[in-house]
Order: sequence, then C-alpha cells, then structure tokens
Amino acid sequence: MSIDAETSHTIYISVGSNVEKEKHTKAGLQGMYQAFGELTLSSVYESESVGFEGNNFYNLVVKANTKLAISEVCRVLKKIEKDNKRQRGEQKFAPRTLDLDLLLYDDLLTSKPILLPRPEILFNAFVLKPLAEIAAEQIHPEVNKNYSKLWQEYDKSQQKLWAIKFEWSPSNT
Repeated sequence: MSIDAETSHTIYISVGSNVEKEKHTKAGLQGMYQAFGELTLSSVYESESVGFEGNNFYNLVVKANTKLAISEVCRVLKKIEKDNKRQRGEQKFAPRTLDLDLLLYDDLLTSKPILLPRPEILFNAFVLKPLAEIAAEQIHPEVNKNYSKLWQEYDKSQQKLWAIKFEWSPSNT
C-alpha cells in the first residue's frame, strides 16, 4: 500500500507515564494536539507497572488524523517524548516520563518502519481497554475481530486497571 501525502490517515497512539504522571501526560497530549490538531481521547486509566517494579502508570489511547507518513508520525512522537525528558536505556521495562507508541495507522499491516498494528494491543489491558473505548467497532486487521469483542474476550485477571478522573483541554500556546 502506498501512502498518499494528500490523504488524511487515522492514527491511534498509546500514551503512558509513571514519572510525574499528570504533568507528562498533559504535556504529551498538548504536544500531540500541536502536531495533529483535534484529538479524541479515551478515559485515562491507572495500572500497575508491567515487567518491572515501579510506580503505577497513567495510560490512555488517543485518536488523531494526519497526512504525515508513518516514519514522520514516529519522529513527531519521539520528539514529544524527548521534550518530556524521556530517557531511553537498555531496559525495555523501566520507569518513564512519557511513552508514546503508534498503535495503528489506518488498517495498515506493516513491519517497516515499525510493526503495525502493535502487538501489545492484544496483550496489554492498558492498551486494549482504552482502544476498545474509542474504536469499539473497528476491526483489528490481523485477528479480524473488533476491539470491543477483543476486550470482552480478554482475560481481565492478568492485569488490573481502573479509570481515574483526569481533565485536559488544549491550550493555544
């Protein structure tokens, strides 16, 4: 599939933070708003860290539209992370100020420049539940089930998460 620079693409981005969670989550949302314009947000969920001992995470999924290519979307997300002092180390599972992962780019299946759809959609409650909330009827392009059905079938005993009160509105700065 070729990517047309004039076509608007629907993207879904996973947002996570467990260091100064509220501050960095809001800053990440502001950065994405500045880059992509109007955002659709899931509820914000708090969950225990997965894969390491650490503070609880705030997680949500954001829907946006863009004319940028996948590689450019990834570059924008990495810059927003860097602007929020994201440290990239050798450890995959570690505390982080801000983690922004492109989950879906339309219904594209690809391995370059990144693997899409992201595998963690199917394995992490903190990704699947908020995605199912804002893309309930959308079909996962590999397993051919909608996200609502995938969440219904998910073993919820694996990972605990709970919705929290969280407010954000974009600023024009």
